[in-house]
Amino acid sequence: MKLFGIPNCNTVKKARLWLVDHAIDIPFHDFRKQGVSEELLESWLKQVDWEQLVNRRGTTWRQLPDEAKAAVCDNASAITLMLEKPSIIKRPVLEKDGKVTLGFEEGVYQSLFESNS
Repeated sequence: MKLFGIPNCNTVKKARLWLVDHAIDIPFHDFRKQGVSEELLESWLKQVDWEQLVNRRGTTWRQLPDEAKAAVCDNASAITLMLEKPSIIKRPVLEKDGKVTLGFEEGVYQSLFESNS
């Protein structure tokens, strides 16, 4: 079990606070400091579509030139972009029991961890 993200991201902060409030201790992996591997991204893309994993609502995406945005059209091009700019990955990414959950919704986390409550 591991939580991936960037510590100053508001959604990551909410997820981490929820985990603390529910006494759930999960290792945190900071994309900016610890990076992300191609193998890890490939494993996530077996469960979620690249269009879900690439955060196209965030500042990093909005700052990309239009050509760069247009070039992201499949898993390979999305992986290349995420390796170059890990902050473009939707956050947080929770790995639990071999499954990937993107973003933070209290109800989703509650159902994922209800046996721990």
